[in-house]
This record gives sequence, structure tokens and C-alpha cells, in this order.
Amino acid sequence: RFPPSSPLKPYPKKPSCGKEVIKFPDWNEPKAGTSQEHIPVKSVTMNSEMWYKRHSIAIGEVPACKLVFRRELTQANIEDIWKSMTLSRLQKVLGLDSLDEVLDTKLVNSKHIVQNAYNVNKQGIVTLEDKSKELPHWILSAMKCLANWPSNSDMKQPTYSGFERDVFKTIVDFFGQMKEPLLTFNFFDVFVSVLGLLQKHSKAIEALQISCLLLPPENRKRLQLLVRMMARISCNKDLPPFSESVRTRTLMVQAFSRCILCSKDEMDLDELLAARLVSFLMDNYQEILSVPSTLKSSVEEHIVRLQRVQIKYAGSDSDAAFPPPSLCHQVSTDEFEYQRTTNSQEPLAALLEDIAMNKELSVKDKKKQLKQFQKSYPEVYRVRFPTPETEAVLFPEKTKQKPAVLMWALKKPFQPFHRTRSFRM
Repeated sequence: RFPPSSPLKPYPKKPSCGKEVIKFPDWNEPKAGTSQEHIPVKSVTMNSEMWYKRHSIAIGEVPACKLVFRRELTQANIEDIWKSMTLSRLQKVLGLDSLDEVLDTKLVNSKHIVQNAYNVNKQGIVTLEDKSKELPHWILSAMKCLANWPSNSDMKQPTYSGFERDVFKTIVDFFGQMKEPLLTFNFFDVFVSVLGLLQKHSKAIEALQISCLLLPPENRKRLQLLVRMMARISCNKDLPPFSESVRTRTLMVQAFSRCILCSKDEMDLDELLAARLVSFLMDNYQEILSVPSTLKSSVEEHIVRLQRVQIKYAGSDSDAAFPPPSLCHQVSTDEFEYQRTTNSQEPLAALLEDIAMNKELSVKDKKKQLKQFQKSYPEVYRVRFPTPETEAVLFPEKTKQKPAVLMWALKKPFQPFHRTRSFRM
């Protein structure tokens, strides 16, 4: 059915000159009549200089280079990098020449920073390795009860009036008996210095993010749980008020400010400083108590770069584009005290100005707070109010006009009293 040739069209005939197939020359085969043994070949020794010249002509100048193999970083190395870069970033955000003005860097634990950055749950709360430092179960249940009011899973619904007040008092008593505030005595000056940045919202949040990263993990976790509870209670309209005379938000600040921030000396002004900071924390706790993403990515990129095999060119430093973070230098005790005194006045001056210009404060409360400030920081107060006249401007007294009749009577000379006839018997 399929014949080898078409019955209609014949196959084209091959040309007579195409009897031999054209063969492409084999470049490896020598020409006929020649032998490779008789071809004169000059031996060439390829050294590094000739190789460099040939490649320089072909692709341009290529400087000499070598591979740099980095050693594996240990956990201690990584912790030191975290500490160094965290403190360097904090110094930059605060705008200080040195952190020695507000912080003894030797007291910063690098392990705490790494744990706070990585040991977190889905809600961003720190998970503790040492379970003995966890909050007691009964206090956690009490905090969840008020934070999730009226729906709570750990406790049954209350059956008597005033139950929520008793639970709140239990929480206040627990945090009030702590020997040290959650932000610790060592970091008091750091957090006070952030108060000067509250007007610059984004910088203040970043500074507090980094500062809270320095805390011991158990302190950071308690702070996260407490401030979250305070913020939820303040916004919960279904929760009955805890006080008839004080607003719920103001009560939260007054009840927990001292257990969050105070100094070792416990000066009167600490309450004012803590109240400002705690109010800002409540308003921005989700951002402040989260791990700073910019810092975390910078540290991780730096660690990856250190572990990567690099090409290092002669006459250049491979790490020149990424200078290592500068470490703080040690100063004498006298220098430290001088720097702390002079550089901590800026946030205090800002606080004094806020008190002076606060129109919501009554005259009585404003005078009381100014008196406390003057007692605690007389130097800062003297700069703002050098004379009594400058202070009196804040409290203009209303001059009372005396009646015209009385003024007229005072102008007459004093006359003795004479009995009139109408009084005679």
C-alpha cells in the first residue's frame, strides 16, 4: 500500500558532481605532509604576572584579591553584637555624646536583650526560661478577669456588688509590695531622658522600645501584662468605675506609676515623671513593648555579613562600608556625676514648662507641683523662675475694686462721734 516511490512524481536525480560528501576540516588533524614533531613550538611559562596582564587587557583592571574565611560566631559573640549595636542605636536616638551620662553600660546584660528579642509568643509577650519567675497563677487570673471584663474564662462571674473593686485592690497590693520598680533603678535616668522626646512621637517610641529591650525578661513580661491590662480597663465602658471621684484612667496612673518607675531616693518629683511616662506607655503600649524591627534586622544583617565568605582586595578594608558599632569609653566618677547633672536637666526643664503652662491644672494643684519641683530640683527651677516676679506671672491676682462710697469716706478726716438729739431721753 505504501510503495517506496511515488507513482506520479519521480525523485529528483542527484547532480553528477555531488558524488563525494563535503567534509569539514578537522582542526585537530595536521595537514598532509606535515608532522607535529617538526613544528617549532616556543614553550610559554604562565606566571601570575602574565595572567594578570592578559586578564587586565581582556576585562579591564582587576586588583589583586583574596578570599577571607570568617570563623563561626559563638553565642557569646552574637550577644555582644546585640548589646553593642543596641546601645549605639539608643545613644543616637537620645542624641547624646555618650551613654555614660544616663547609664552604666556594665549593668546591661546582653543575654537579656537576646531573650527579649527572640523568646516571645504569638502575642509578642516574653516567654521565660525560668518558670519560677512567672507571675503567680492567682494574680494572672485576677488581671485577665479585669482585662477581659465582663467575659472571663479563668474565674466565675461575680455574685456580689463591688467584686471588681476587690480584684483591682488585690492587683494593686501585689505590685505595690515589689522591692524594685519594673523599669529598675539602674535604668531610671534612661527613661527620664526619654521624657524630653515625647513631643517627637516617633523618636520617643523608638527610644522606649530600645530601653525596654534592656530590661530583665521577667520585668519586661510583667510590664507587658500590666500596661496592657491598664489600657484595656481604661477603655472598657462596661466595667463599673472603681472610684466615684477619680476617673478610671487617672486612677490607673496613680495606682501603678510608682511600681513602674521611681528612683532609689524616692523624691517627690518622681511621681510627676512617672505619671507622664506611664500615660504615654498606656497610649502606645503595643508599639513600645514590641521588638524594634529596624534594630533587629540591622543586627541580623550584620551577623550574616560577618559569617559570609568575603573577597578582600589589596589596599582596601572589606568592612569599611560597615564600620563596627562604637563602644562606650569609661570615665571617672566625678566626670560621670558632672555629665549626669548637666545633661539630665533638659527633660526636667521640659517637665517644668509643661507644669507651668498646663491650663487644666487648678491654681492649688499647680502651686503644689511647682513647690515639689523647686524642692527636688532647685537649680532647674531657678533657671526658669529666677525671681518671684517671674513666678507670679503664672498666678495673676484679681484686683478687687472698693465701693465708691467707701473710697469717698476714707478721704474725709476722722470726726468724733456726736450724739444727736434723737437719742436723748
